[in-house]
Amino acid sequence: MIPPIASRFVAGESPATALEHVRRLNDRDVKAILNLLGEHYDDRDDATADAAEYRQLVDDIAGSGLEACISVKPSQLGLDIGEDVFREELAAIVDAAADHGVFVWIDMEDHTTTDATLDAFENVAREHGGGVGVCVQANLRRTRADVRRLADVPGKVRFVKGAYDPPADVAYADGTRVDQEYRTLLEYAFEHYDGGIAVGSHDPAMIEHAKALHDRYGTDFEFQLLMGVRENVQEELAAEYEVWQYVPYGDQWKSYFYRRVTERTDNLRFALRAVLTG
Repeated sequence: MIPPIASRFVAGESPATALEHVRRLNDRDVKAILNLLGEHYDDRDDATADAAEYRQLVDDIAGSGLEACISVKPSQLGLDIGEDVFREELAAIVDAAADHGVFVWIDMEDHTTTDATLDAFENVAREHGGGVGVCVQANLRRTRADVRRLADVPGKVRFVKGAYDPPADVAYADGTRVDQEYRTLLEYAFEHYDGGIAVGSHDPAMIEHAKALHDRYGTDFEFQLLMGVRENVQEELAAEYEVWQYVPYGDQWKSYFYRRVTERTDNLRFALRAVLTG
C-alpha cells in the first residue's frame, strides 16, 4: 500500500491502477501523461525492461480509448549507461507509439543530460514528423538558445521552471529571474512556434500569462499539471483549455518521492503545501 502522502502524487503501482486513474480524469475532461517510475539505471536489463513496459503501456492506451500519452526519462532508458543505449531504447518506444498514434514525452533531467536529451528528441521528432515532445527548464541559462533551436522541430515543447538545483554558472538561482525567463520563453514560443506548446506550471501568474499570450497570438497550447497539486484548478481550466495531468505510477514510488523532496528544499515545501491546501 502506498501511504496517503505519496498516493496523492502516485497513481498506484500497476498499469491497471494508473489507467483507472486516467479514466477518472477523462470523466472530468482532463487528459493524462503516464510516467512509469524509474531513473538512473546502470544495468541495461533494467532499461530494457522499462522500455518493454512502456511499449505494452502504449498498446493498453491504444486499446482503451483513453485520452492519454506517455512520458519517459532519459536515465530510465539507459542514458547513464551510454547515449547509444538511450537512443536505441527511445527509438523502439517512439516507433511503437507512432504505430498506435500515442504521443511520447521525453522528460528533462539534470543539466548534464540536456544536450543528449535534446539531440535525441530532435532526431526522433524529425524522423517521425512529430508525435514526440521534450521539456525545457527556464532556470538554465542556455534555454533561450535551446528554445530558438527547437522552433522548427516537429513535435511539442513543455516549458517548466526547473525542479533541479544546478550550479550558478549554468542556472539562475533567483526566483524572480527564473520567473522573468519563464515569461520570456513563453512569449517567444507563442510568437514563433506553430502550436505544440505545453505550459508546465502551477504558478497562477504564469497560467494567466499563458492565457494572455494565447489571446494575443492565437497559438495552440496546453496546460500540463502534476497529479495531486491544485486538482480543482485543473478541472476549472479544463472547462476552457486543454489540460493534461502528469501521472506517475510504479513500484519505485519510494525512491521517486524521496528524490523529489530531497533534490531541492522547495520541492518538499511544494509537496507539503499541496497536501495541506489541496
